[in-house]
Amino acid sequence: MTYDVAVVGASVGGCTAARLFAQRGAKVALIERKPDPKAYKTVCTHFVQPSATPVIEKLGLAGPLDALGANRNSLEIWTPHGGWIHGPPAEEEHGYSVTRRTLDPLLREMTAETPGVDLLTGTTVTGLTGRGVALRDGATVDAKVVVGADGRGSKVAQMAGIRGRVKPHGRFFYWSYYRDLEPRTARSRTWFLDPDAAYTFPNEDGLTVVLVAPHRDRLPEFRADLEGAYLRMVESLPDGPVLDGATREGKLLGKLDLPNVLRPAAKHGVALVGDAALSADPLWGVGCGWAFQSADWLVEETADALTGGGDLDAALARYRRAHFRRLAVHHWFVADISSGRPTNPVERMMFRAAARDEHVMRAFARVGARHEQPTAMFRPRTLARMVRAGA
Repeated sequence: MTYDVAVVGASVGGCTAARLFAQRGAKVALIERKPDPKAYKTVCTHFVQPSATPVIEKLGLAGPLDALGANRNSLEIWTPHGGWIHGPPAEEEHGYSVTRRTLDPLLREMTAETPGVDLLTGTTVTGLTGRGVALRDGATVDAKVVVGADGRGSKVAQMAGIRGRVKPHGRFFYWSYYRDLEPRTARSRTWFLDPDAAYTFPNEDGLTVVLVAPHRDRLPEFRADLEGAYLRMVESLPDGPVLDGATREGKLLGKLDLPNVLRPAAKHGVALVGDAALSADPLWGVGCGWAFQSADWLVEETADALTGGGDLDAALARYRRAHFRRLAVHHWFVADISSGRPTNPVERMMFRAAARDEHVMRAFARVGARHEQPTAMFRPRTLARMVRAGA
């Protein structure tokens, strides 16, 4: 089996890379270890950042998501340092909130139907051959480049010897899905409680994810009485959701350890996208968005070299630099805050100002939507208004 690209992992990042590569004329093997083409990821915030919407539109995915009732999201954040920060309405710009049980099969089916893509389900990669990948059944897939889209614990990264910078996480997570949750709202809401956190993300079909992210110091409390500790924390949220009358759908899910990992996004013959390249605190809802975007960046940097006989190693190096330039600062800020440390005086001033001043709020929202680097908050005009409004 000979291809231009072997993509390992048929989730958001892998399907995006495969479809966009094929649309640029490449022959793609999309390799997925799960046998069911309708399989989907369960550990996810389901919140796709607005910065990823242009990629969703490029894929032709926006129309089907709207038809299936995916929520065009906008965000509100509550902090004890100023109360609510109300972001711009979804009519101005939006991302998507959609469950993975809807998103994953839809995107995988669209990708499998793309001319030039062969979807190989129930297929496990066991090694890199130097010119592709080896499969568990003894077969090989030859390819000019291997794309690791296989998540946080990327086997492709391990097999390629690509090591990451790891920053531990100071919180843990429990969440469940509720139907008919009050108050009824299409807006996603986050509580940054310093040091605990929580959020509610409305999705399609009237489902809302209700998640708590306590500081690790509270782990004994949750181990002693998981159900009670979860409900008490939700009930304590300022202006929080009312679970009475809502119907829980599914069990209470948890994740106790989600370290932040940043890896170099490419080396000779291998590229990483999505969580394989960068996995960050899920509280900020960046995983799916950066999976869409990093796959798009990879294709933009390498497709011409791949199909036109150019310098592929130079193209992969450009992608690695672009990925680091666009996301490294975001990663460092997110990882630092996810440690569970107390907010510092500058951050408290920023939260107060964003709750009071529209200019600061919009600057804050553009950083939160990942349109701007976090350093954008320190541009002279924004900083001056932040100091004045947050004093």
